[in-house]
Amino acid sequence: MDLLTTFDISASALSAERLRLQTIAANLANARTTRTEEGGPYQRRSPIFIADPVDPFGDQLDRQLARVQVADIDVTEGAGRWVHEPGHPDANAEGNVLYPDINIMMEMVDMMTTQRSYEANANVLDVTRELAQRSLEIGR
Repeated sequence: MDLLTTFDISASALSAERLRLQTIAANLANARTTRTEEGGPYQRRSPIFIADPVDPFGDQLDRQLARVQVADIDVTEGAGRWVHEPGHPDANAEGNVLYPDINIMMEMVDMMTTQRSYEANANVLDVTRELAQRSLEIGR
C-alpha cells in the first residue's frame, strides 16, 4: 500500500459520505411533502455503499483494502403515516393526509454518524499528506 492508495480510498469515502449527507438533507427537507411529481408523498432515500477492492490479486492486506462506491440510491417504498388534518389540500374524504414515513430523529442520528465518518476520512487525508511532506523532507 502506498500513499496514493490511501488518498484514493479516503477520497472515495469522502465522496460517498457527501452523497449520504445530501440524501439525509433531502429526507429532512421533504419530511412533510405530501405530493410529488411521481404522485403520493415523498419516499425516503438512502445510498447503498459497496466496497471496490483496490487490488483483488495483491497480498492479504491489499485484498482487504477497498474504495467506497455508491451502488444505488434506495427509495424506501413505505406505507407512510396518516395524520388527521381535514383542512389540508391533500386530505382524503375522511380528512386524513398521507405523510412520508420519515423519522426526523433517526435522520439526525444518521447525519451525526455521517459527519463523524466524513471527519475521520478528512483526518486520514491530512495525516497522509503530512506523512508525504515529511518523506519529501527526509529525501532532501
